[in-house]
Amino acid sequence: MNFLAHALLAGPDPEMRVGGLMGDFIKGVLPGRLPLSIAAGVMLHRRIDGFADAHPAFRRSCARVGPLRRRYAGVMVDMFYDHFLAHHWARFSDEPLDAYAASSYRLLSEHGHLLPDNYREMAAAMSKHDWLTSYRSAETIGYALDRMSLRLRRQPNALPGALEELRSAYGQFEDDFFEFFPAAQAFAAAFSPAA
Repeated sequence: MNFLAHALLAGPDPEMRVGGLMGDFIKGVLPGRLPLSIAAGVMLHRRIDGFADAHPAFRRSCARVGPLRRRYAGVMVDMFYDHFLAHHWARFSDEPLDAYAASSYRLLSEHGHLLPDNYREMAAAMSKHDWLTSYRSAETIGYALDRMSLRLRRQPNALPGALEELRSAYGQFEDDFFEFFPAAQAFAAAFSPAA
């Protein structure tokens, strides 16, 4: 999952949402300075990643990615699923996506002192350019993946042009998403930090 899915799957608790949004940027042991709800959001983020990697629909989506880009399939499918979530947002939330995105950016700003250094600048860019609502557009997902390719250690790499993969099997990826996301919601709803 990427930012939008992790935010929504974190549930209604604002600090859990912050933890879900910053989960990819905290590696290893959780810093002791994190409030318990934010730490729980990071833990949930990690468990959702493991759930996704093992889920048949997510694995099927990864297998749809051609051999040239297969090593990046997980990242690509995460982004593709955020596109489908944004595109079909009203099926999964009563709150309009614009309002949800604005409240997410506000939460990140309010908790800026707790964000990892390697995420603080990205969180500001996310808010400034309204990434979460922009995911409605497949072209935005393609642009984001192209930009991501520039940050990879391996240069050159095959990630640029990944939008072609989404376009070539759009309906199949969308079907996989609709199978996967309700299962991810049920998994997240059953999460307990103590478990």
